[in-house]
Amino acid sequence: MTKIVSVHSFRGGTGKSNSSANIAAKLAASGKRVGVVDTDVQSPGIHVLFGFDEQMNGKMLNDYLYGNCPITDAAHDVTDRLPSVAPGGQLFLVPSSIKAADIAKVLRQGYDVELLNEGFRSLAKGLNLDVLIIDTHPGLNEETLLSITISDVLLLILRPDKQDYQGTAVTVDIARRLEVPELLLLVNKVPSNADRAAVAADVSAAYGAEVAGVLPLSEDIVSNASGGLFSITSPDHIWSQTVAQVAERVGR
Repeated sequence: MTKIVSVHSFRGGTGKSNSSANIAAKLAASGKRVGVVDTDVQSPGIHVLFGFDEQMNGKMLNDYLYGNCPITDAAHDVTDRLPSVAPGGQLFLVPSSIKAADIAKVLRQGYDVELLNEGFRSLAKGLNLDVLIIDTHPGLNEETLLSITISDVLLLILRPDKQDYQGTAVTVDIARRLEVPELLLLVNKVPSNADRAAVAADVSAAYGAEVAGVLPLSEDIVSNASGGLFSITSPDHIWSQTVAQVAERVGR
């Protein structure tokens, strides 16, 4: 059975897509069949981390949402982006279109969010996935709520920032009302001089939820500038080691 993991943040700029991509890559490298869906159709970006640019070829999530193809046809096999993969591991990406006309269509017409959720199930079954990671749109909207509802795990990403803390509190409350089976927190962009264990303890106590990891604010990540999967190219970095721990926890 496929484990569905929604990666979400109340506000933008938390590093959600970067975390989603790297967690997915680590899971695939460990031998799991993993799919990643970029549901941030208004401002897509996760494709960049897998080496795609605005000239992406092939079907996109948009094609599925407007009835032009099955969602499995929009799944790009990106396993070759990983230098080594344990037997059985495979990584698929369903990107959203970066074309201005396609984004404008989404903003103007919207889309059937129920169809999107049906697509998650079809993708999981059609590709025989062990884990499906949903990279959500920040904030709370109908799409996000439905994605949370069908998730086995909700991984909430927040920064050590008062606005993030307040927004995350709202999201945690909603997730509990929706009875999400497993709620995990990931604290990102924590100053390097902070006691990460203390941060984890404080955040866990504040929300009454498990903290899967605390990612340091790193100039190396900033310099990487979404230029690839940092946890794969620099596996010994403390950031990458923490991502690996989060991936292991999410994939249990």
